[in-house]
Amino acid sequence: MTSRERIEAAFAKQTTDRVPVNHRGFSSRAASVVLGREAFVGGGIQMWREAKALFEGWHDEFLERSFRDAVDIALTTGQDMIRPGYWRLPQKPTKRIDEYTYLYEYGAKSEWKRLRFDPASEQAGLFPCVPKEKTLDDVKAEVAAGEQAAAVYVPSEEVFAECIKAQKLHGADHIVEAGGVGVGIGQEGVWLEAMLTDPGLVRARIAQQVEYARRNVEFLAGFGFKFFLGGGDFASDTGPMYSPRSFRELILPGIRAVSDLCHAAGGCHLFASDGNLWPVADALFAESGIDGYFEIDRKAGMDLATLRERFPALTLLGDISSWTLSQSTPDEVKREVISCLEAARTHRGIIAGISNYVPPEAPPENIMAMLRTLDENS
Repeated sequence: MTSRERIEAAFAKQTTDRVPVNHRGFSSRAASVVLGREAFVGGGIQMWREAKALFEGWHDEFLERSFRDAVDIALTTGQDMIRPGYWRLPQKPTKRIDEYTYLYEYGAKSEWKRLRFDPASEQAGLFPCVPKEKTLDDVKAEVAAGEQAAAVYVPSEEVFAECIKAQKLHGADHIVEAGGVGVGIGQEGVWLEAMLTDPGLVRARIAQQVEYARRNVEFLAGFGFKFFLGGGDFASDTGPMYSPRSFRELILPGIRAVSDLCHAAGGCHLFASDGNLWPVADALFAESGIDGYFEIDRKAGMDLATLRERFPALTLLGDISSWTLSQSTPDEVKREVISCLEAARTHRGIIAGISNYVPPEAPPENIMAMLRTLDENS
């Protein structure tokens, strides 16, 4: 079977020649171990690299290296679905403060932002230069601006350049994932306040996201994309950050609408969130119309076998824990990988791999133990 046929068979709950594999992401340090060179992939480090490239005038090289390394890490690690791009920050900084800090002096001074990168963790954040607590009025203004932006938004080949390039190069044999269908609200407390005091704001934000998804799915379907990855983190190890009732009334209708859009285009809708999702499991996994669930958080109690048994129509991606990869021994990593593969062979409809991210602190011997075990036993 080709990689593409393997992924399609997994979603159809059919037997495959081997367990399909997809890793949700690699830190730059982890990918560099595998590729044997500095890898232009990862999270915050890619935001910093792009800021640096734009400021210093080598942005085209940044784009080329980022695309090459994203595809290479997927192919080198035997993945059946390709993630063609990682985090971006495509706005040119106006000033460099130091090696790891850039300034963005756009708009009023109160709107200026600062990018700060931490090399050890590979994390970066874009912060207001003048910190202030977001208020409900700020959310209202944000939603109003979003309404105008959604009304004029037109997807383009430039916006989805990495996906389209990968699709043309590898789409015949591999599934190339596409995004642009995320649904959810911010994790700031003010959004939780809005859910209780002004739910219409939340509904308006979700409606905007559905409109973006509609235009993106229609556009990307024209290039042959079938697997649309979205979602939105809304849970911790202890459960969702808002009530099941709020989820059902305010968020679920948007997820269901995006699922309908993906299905109308002949595609599949995949939803991601870390954390313990059991309190909303029936709504999210059985009523929303989603076809796949990724970023499965084993450490938060999202058990692969139980998910498979309770929601037989759902395709599951992941179940190898980032925590295990970074904090355990090679033998413990091997045991976790084997348990994931055994569940996949027993239940079908499971794609094995790291659930979220191979972190920069993962020991090289653990990374290679995971990859070797998958290669030898899938």
